[in-house]
Amino acid sequence: MNAPYEWADRLPTLTAPRVALRWMTEADIPALYSVFGDPEVTRYWSTRALRDPAGAEALLREIEARFRARTLFQWGVCLRSDDAVIGTCTLFCLDLAHRRGELGYSLGRAHWGHGLMSEALSALIAFAFDTLGLHRIEADADPRNGRSIRTLERLGFRREGHLRERYHLNGEIQDALIFGLLRREWPRSDPGHG
Repeated sequence: MNAPYEWADRLPTLTAPRVALRWMTEADIPALYSVFGDPEVTRYWSTRALRDPAGAEALLREIEARFRARTLFQWGVCLRSDDAVIGTCTLFCLDLAHRRGELGYSLGRAHWGHGLMSEALSALIAFAFDTLGLHRIEADADPRNGRSIRTLERLGFRREGHLRERYHLNGEIQDALIFGLLRREWPRSDPGHG
């Protein structure tokens, strides 16, 4: 891995053809609320939808604090055409001794079904493998969340397990499918790929 994060004060910007992953600021609080305040977006998320804009401000402060502690790297996903946050991509539970981390993501409903999250996650996965030197990335998805499962599988993640009744949220018990991706299975980590 590179020396302790040469980009020490904020995450680097990562780019893909139509989206960029960038550091979020106070100006992005309304967009965070739009994404994480929507119960449809957070339907299969492991936390409840935000109730008000103050919750989005608290979320941004938590993202910043956990970045400073190097326990969570959460980028805003933006359309390159206007730089407005439409979702987030996250690396968390980083375990550098074992070179692994977990992946999380969310996208505003208006942008579902256009392949934008696949682009964003491709940039994040390349960063995790090539810059951070991770060997393994994990993700989990609710078995009912077909969109998320298809996104992970398109990116090469393999289904590795089914955890029964893992989450208790919004008055229901939810299972989780566990996915894993190894660096050697990620063709884009090969320098010969664009």
